[in-house]
Amino acid sequence: MEDKHWTVRIHIIEDGDDTRAEAVLTTQDTPEDMLAVTGRGVAHRNPIDRPVPGIGDELAAGRALEDLATRLHDLASDDIVQLTGPVEG
Repeated sequence: MEDKHWTVRIHIIEDGDDTRAEAVLTTQDTPEDMLAVTGRGVAHRNPIDRPVPGIGDELAAGRALEDLATRLHDLASDDIVQLTGPVEG
């Protein structure tokens, strides 16, 4: 059985009412097979809301992870098409 380890690091940048996050996935495969994919997310605090930075962090990070998941799915779909050809239908 092969054991693989993939790592996701989330970088969060707060700037006033705006929070940006990047979720960066890297694999520990051989250097020629190494994969790095980045998902991005943002959050903006409504000025009438109380400033609770943790909420912006959670929203931006969650959105970055959703974007990362979509990008991984798209990569896998592209790989399938390259290996099998386009699906007719």
